[in-house]
Amino acid sequence: MAAGKKRIGVIGVGFGLMVHVPGFRSEGWDVVALSSRSRERAQRAAQDAGIADIHTDPHELIRRNDIDAVAIATPPGPHHELSLAALKAGKHVLCEKPFAVNAKQAAEMRAAAEKSGKTAMVAHEFRHTPQRAYIKQLLDHGYIGQANLCTLELFVDRSSPPKAGPAPWSSKTSEGGGFLGALGSHYIDGLRFWFGDLERVSGKVTRLRPDLVDPKSGKPVKSETDDTFSFTAVFRSGVIASMTASFATSPTRGARIAVMGSEGTLYAEQPGANPMEDGVVLGSRLGAPLQKLDTPPQFTPFKDDRDNRLMAFRLLVRDFTRGIDTGSSPAPNFTDGWRCQQVLDAVRESSETGRSVKITG
Repeated sequence: MAAGKKRIGVIGVGFGLMVHVPGFRSEGWDVVALSSRSRERAQRAAQDAGIADIHTDPHELIRRNDIDAVAIATPPGPHHELSLAALKAGKHVLCEKPFAVNAKQAAEMRAAAEKSGKTAMVAHEFRHTPQRAYIKQLLDHGYIGQANLCTLELFVDRSSPPKAGPAPWSSKTSEGGGFLGALGSHYIDGLRFWFGDLERVSGKVTRLRPDLVDPKSGKPVKSETDDTFSFTAVFRSGVIASMTASFATSPTRGARIAVMGSEGTLYAEQPGANPMEDGVVLGSRLGAPLQKLDTPPQFTPFKDDRDNRLMAFRLLVRDFTRGIDTGSSPAPNFTDGWRCQQVLDAVRESSETGRSVKITG
């Protein structure tokens, strides 16, 4: 690693421009270059962000000698190829979720990261949101005794009928789209963060609103991917968790999370798809009424009003930086990405076969 500021190139100018660029800059990194398949988008993004260099070929960015790390903020389709290329080129990697298209790809990415010795992490920044982090502390400290059950609901509205919405990349199988991967992966990572690895899972994925519109031609098209999913997971610790989620429901009702144990219950809500910086946790012990628990200030070390995901993402960047400095890959790392992808694949397999699927490895 070169002395002075750490330097990064960002591949993808959607979420990459909204969160990765300001997040890395705020944590002392120099964002050297951007890459997008569209030169026009890359130029516009670079101008908006004040970044000098752009690429339409991400491999050109990866091969640069003046960057230490690569942030991959594309749809999941190219994550495998780009991660392997970046690690082979001796770059540290922060890869967006969903981690890969399938568990086979994820296992290869994990193996490449271990072989490289580079810091390789997955952008499951929601581990750092106050609600998720505080629930983890309460569980670890035995607030509810032995955790037994967890239920999650997530209902958001992509586009209300009868009007069909535009077809995004997430509606395409080839791009690794689908609601299960897009947001289900965050929740599965959160469950693993709280309860450890899974033993088996059963589930169902479906499309409730398949009708979309091609944004270029204006013609009607069908979504290839799920907009709704449900699963039940059994953890090696014995915890049973269930989740039902859809972005084809009106109106948006956000998320509700309940964790129940031998001595109490934890409860959390959020108004939209993503947890908030000031999320509240309610708790009950030994049959007492639910009451608001004061979130320790350590879980909200600062505010960042530019985007409600930025505080958590910047904390993730701090872990990424620490990993580079210490020669480690803090969680969530590529092993966590592989484990999460195993669960995504198992839910889809269960949906196709109607059987419960064991998580191996």
